[in-house]
Amino acid sequence: MAFLPNKLVAHVAFKAGGDVYHRLFTNNPPHLTKVTPSKFQSCELHEGTFGTNGSILQWTYTVDGEVQTCKQIIQNVDEEKKQFSYKFIEGDLLELYKDFVVTCHVETRDGVDYITWTIDYELLKADNPHPINILKFVIGFTKDIETHMFG
Repeated sequence: MAFLPNKLVAHVAFKAGGDVYHRLFTNNPPHLTKVTPSKFQSCELHEGTFGTNGSILQWTYTVDGEVQTCKQIIQNVDEEKKQFSYKFIEGDLLELYKDFVVTCHVETRDGVDYITWTIDYELLKADNPHPINILKFVIGFTKDIETHMFG
């Protein structure tokens, strides 16, 4: 049985500078382990170069007190639009979801930077939970990064 694609979106004002946020994720994601160690424990480059489409990263992270791992391929890096996507190709989340892609986009409106995280996914089983906990996770580490930069 095929399930319809789903989407969750978080749109968060970010006072610490959207350019900095974008560069952190595209050019130096291992630094997240220093900025938010309770959420990210490791980020390793397995193939390619940081910030380059087709490169592969492996993460260890903690969501709701549970340590999880994933391997992701970087897609749709656009420096001008300040956008990138991570497509999950291995890991704990793929036990629940057929496809799982997170996209981050930074935009500035009226002098305020907004970080928009979009999660596109398809459930493997109809009774699997929607990844609300992952949406809360991305909102949480976005706020943690902002706090760290002002701290």
